[in-house]
Amino acid sequence: MINDKRKALGRGLDSLLPAKPAAAPIAMPASHTGGSAQEVLIDSIDANPYQTRRRINEAAMEELAESIRASGVVQPVVLRPGPNGRFQLVAGERRWHASKRAGKTTIPAVIRQMSNEQAMEITIIENLQREDLNPIEQAKAFERLSREFGLTQEQIAARTGKDRASIANFIRLLKLPESLQDALETGVLSFGHGKVLLALAGFPEHMERAAREVIEKQLSVRQTEELVGKLLNPQAAEQKQAKPPRQLDPNVRDAQRSLESSLGVKVEIQDRKGKGKIILKYGSLEDFDRIVEALAAK
Repeated sequence: MINDKRKALGRGLDSLLPAKPAAAPIAMPASHTGGSAQEVLIDSIDANPYQTRRRINEAAMEELAESIRASGVVQPVVLRPGPNGRFQLVAGERRWHASKRAGKTTIPAVIRQMSNEQAMEITIIENLQREDLNPIEQAKAFERLSREFGLTQEQIAARTGKDRASIANFIRLLKLPESLQDALETGVLSFGHGKVLLALAGFPEHMERAAREVIEKQLSVRQTEELVGKLLNPQAAEQKQAKPPRQLDPNVRDAQRSLESSLGVKVEIQDRKGKGKIILKYGSLEDFDRIVEALAAK
């Protein structure tokens, strides 16, 4: 399953790392340019300038540091040679930071020659494979690939395993106000919420108002779509509300009440000439589990 997932995310790290130096190596001992892992002084490593992750889970980082104290670093980080005998981190930022927290002075590393574009591409692929980037971090990473390296959305899609439409949607998130981008970064709003709210890009006051309502009422993406639709076309919403509610057949109403009594939750039956659907509305996971058990038992 892991291999399938990596394939689905593009070429993967192994194919992005050149087996042989892509350019003339920086003058340094031959042992520093091989493909096997070696211990490198942590203080000789500089941070990755292409890192797209901006937020670090402190609890997870401390847990990783404890693991490294006990068992060491299992997977080497990836470095590339820098000036004055130093190295630049390419992949493995969490392991690098956690090793410093664990009091380690060296870290196992694979050192490879690579271009700036390759280094940034590998950084993004590593994070995508770990599903570790929030929507805004992904959007900024894709936008940077486009702006700094001139890659088209089709080329970015081929290299990351994302479809072109998804990349376009991620980049569009950067059109949202800073406050909404912050909400997407912290997880208060989801990628789906952000994509729906973009429909209000031409009405910033409506967008801020809608976002506040989504957060305060914890609306689903579907409910957010309905809210945005009302703001974009208030007349249609008023006409819809003005329509008298459909009268339920007495037999359907009795069945609805019977189900509500049996299951202990709100039930809605939508019937049209003998065809329709039954909607069970639960208010907690306990309600959900109870409904599933009751239906399975019957």
